[in-house]
Amino acid sequence: DEGPKNSQTPVTQVIDCSLLFPGKRYWSAKSRTKRLLNSFYPQTIRLFTHALIHLLKGNIGTGLLGLPLAVRNAGIVVGPLCLVLMGVVCVHCMHILVHCSHHLCERLKRPPMGYSDTVAFSMEHSSYQCFRKSARFGRHLVNFFLVLTQLGFCSAYFVFLAENIKQVGSIPTNQIQTSPWALDLRLYMLFFLPFLILLVFMKDLKNMAVLSLLANVCMAVSVIIIFQYITTDFGDLQRLPLTSPSGKFPFFFGTAIFAFEGIGVVLPLENQMKEPKRFPTALNIGMGITIVLYVVLATLGYLHFGDDVKGSITLNLPHNAWTNQMVKILYSFGVFVSFAIQFFVPAEIMIPPVQARLRESWRAPCEMILRGLLAWLNRWSCPW
Repeated sequence: DEGPKNSQTPVTQVIDCSLLFPGKRYWSAKSRTKRLLNSFYPQTIRLFTHALIHLLKGNIGTGLLGLPLAVRNAGIVVGPLCLVLMGVVCVHCMHILVHCSHHLCERLKRPPMGYSDTVAFSMEHSSYQCFRKSARFGRHLVNFFLVLTQLGFCSAYFVFLAENIKQVGSIPTNQIQTSPWALDLRLYMLFFLPFLILLVFMKDLKNMAVLSLLANVCMAVSVIIIFQYITTDFGDLQRLPLTSPSGKFPFFFGTAIFAFEGIGVVLPLENQMKEPKRFPTALNIGMGITIVLYVVLATLGYLHFGDDVKGSITLNLPHNAWTNQMVKILYSFGVFVSFAIQFFVPAEIMIPPVQARLRESWRAPCEMILRGLLAWLNRWSCPW
């Protein structure tokens, strides 16, 4: 039931962000959501297969390479089973999110909603008064967690780039002397910082279409080579514990939940599909492939390297083959490009409210300064 028509009138209007952030009426919730969706996924993304490909791309990142370590912290039996269980729960939550957003759009006659809008309107139309009064707080809380999560991904990318490129540059030339490129890890991070700052200056991700395509190809080739290497030898299965001590399970959970990073692409993809009703099928297929890939790589990687497995399986690859070094370089390039994609979400949340307080002539320079500052602060949030 849609209820009386006049009761829907106030909520069908576009929300003015100037009510939340004083200043000029510069960014409305509708325009921000539309810009965010179109920058991630242009209007050409209409087909079922396109949505499926983007779902796979959104879920396959650096977290995939750390799953063998996660299985080590849970056990060769418990680890894969828990990965499957976490995947099922994750898919179920994605379906709930899509259903709520779609239901609110139809009920309130609104355009496609983002995450904060979905939470805010859900709370605003709740049957509980305490939720209705906390709708604005819910919007800010979701934005806060989105910023925290995406900047956390960026910090992990910083560490990944530095560690892998350092290992490539630190190949031993003989048994005594090491390569002169064996620098401190922090220097590698400092080396990447100006290039990442230049990368995040790209305000529209549609301009990165070619780089994104190359990044996808590089990461796909790297995963194929990794599978080819870890399937050559499984070692002695009896040396691996079926379960690990309960004290290590939180480490498994943290590493595994980091791998399921594709929930940020769910609403944008569903909102841009020509036939949104087919999206649940694409979601089931895409996440099914992702879960199988996670479980297989995590299990085979742990079987091959055993307790010596590191935080990223690329760091376990030996230096004696040029293909292994190529894996680290190609995957690092893919992660380098993905940094800008992960950075786009916190930038779109944090920068517009600041711009709304400034004059028109100051907005563009201010955005560049804030983007560079966020990237710089992201570097210093890393543990090294």
